Amino acid sequence: MAKSKTAFVCGECGGEFPRWQGQCTECKEWNTITEIRLAPAAAPASRNSRFVGYAGTQDNKVQTLDQVALTELPRIASGFSELDRVLGGGMVPGSAILIGGSPGAGKSTLLLQVMCGLASRMKTLYVTGEESLQQVAMRAQRLGLPRDQLRMLSETSVEQICHIAREEKPAVIVIDSIQVMHVEGIASSPGSVSQVREAAAQLTRYAKQHGVVVLMVGHVTKDGALAGPKVLEHCIDCSIMLDGANDSRFRMLRSHKNRFGAVNELGVFAMTETGLKEVSNPSAIFLSRGEEQTTGSVVMIIWEGTRPLLVELQALVDYSQLGNPRRVTVGLEQNRLSMLLAVLHRHGGLQMADQDVFVNVVGGVRVEDTSADLALLLALVSSFRDKALPQELVVFGEVGLSGEIRPVPSGQERLMEAAKHGFTRAIIPWANRPKHAPPGMEVIAVKKLEEALEAL
Repeated sequence: MAKSKTAFVCGECGGEFPRWQGQCTECKEWNTITEIRLAPAAAPASRNSRFVGYAGTQDNKVQTLDQVALTELPRIASGFSELDRVLGGGMVPGSAILIGGSPGAGKSTLLLQVMCGLASRMKTLYVTGEESLQQVAMRAQRLGLPRDQLRMLSETSVEQICHIAREEKPAVIVIDSIQVMHVEGIASSPGSVSQVREAAAQLTRYAKQHGVVVLMVGHVTKDGALAGPKVLEHCIDCSIMLDGANDSRFRMLRSHKNRFGAVNELGVFAMTETGLKEVSNPSAIFLSRGEEQTTGSVVMIIWEGTRPLLVELQALVDYSQLGNPRRVTVGLEQNRLSMLLAVLHRHGGLQMADQDVFVNVVGGVRVEDTSADLALLLALVSSFRDKALPQELVVFGEVGLSGEIRPVPSGQERLMEAAKHGFTRAIIPWANRPKHAPPGMEVIAVKKLEEALEAL
């Protein structure tokens, strides 16, 4: 009997080490190295056949790029335009897609709606390992979905799933979830680093060899990252996350990796009694402002993926009773707030070292676009001076450390989106000034932070 071997693998980056150690020398993370049991060594023939055709082809002949046949694969429409947008235009045959999210975000609900819609057009297979078939059927009945054509399977063995899929020949397979799947020959329990890695590798290899779309549901850790080894995100083709606050009915679907489209694409859904409904105009739900003007509130235009998005930004500046004033941000990076406060003091002449600063992005949107810098500074000045900004004003622009207003991409498209929603005034970087402003809109182009403050 072959002796089993053990290895120590980092759960963050996938690095392997001969013995346990507190810190991973590859990614510098602490307490992420776990021990896994490796399968016994097999014969050379079976070991080679285990990994053959991983990229979807059995032919290992060396070719030049001009000899490769460029055949355009038709994408499979999911039935949700917001999901297709995040995926880059639809699901590509032979791709492995990983969808993650916190518990209760709606991952299983979204995939069940997609699969019930696809079942009327093609063969599909929904594999559930966490829930029973009765639970899934009850959810489909509650959501009012058709249940007569979607084929279901309750199984956790990856080898058995691939065997049944070869007989059924589905075009789309859902694995719910990858953390409960197990591979024969590995002694560790399901959900461990070795099991998740091998299960994802076998399912990805099956998808590429048979031209099948495999959708895998992934759990997240307490920090909001995908659970399991980092190699899980490397071997798949697309990684998307479904986020949403517990007190909000809106869900944000964001792409973190996509080999067939743009990353950082954003899709917006609303959770209703009949499941997830896509929001075709997300700017409208983030601009639910009252008629009364309030201080510290401004509308900014950020760029998410391939479209502009209008979001309201609120800031509150108040005198602090503490020795170290608080800096709290929701939806923005806190370090960037500290940097912009220093720029405002140096080049704007406003001292907020003794003030508590609170910043919130309305609607639960996570903003990473640097075009929100100028809007944040104007909101801070508005709250500090207790002077409301005009409701018909929109702002975008990046602020440098020397107080200059830097240009941002797609300035003309941002202005057109603002004009579509009825805004008549805009403060933008000088380099983004349009040749022809949208009808009825006053565009104020500024070069320095001082000019933007004077325009208020």
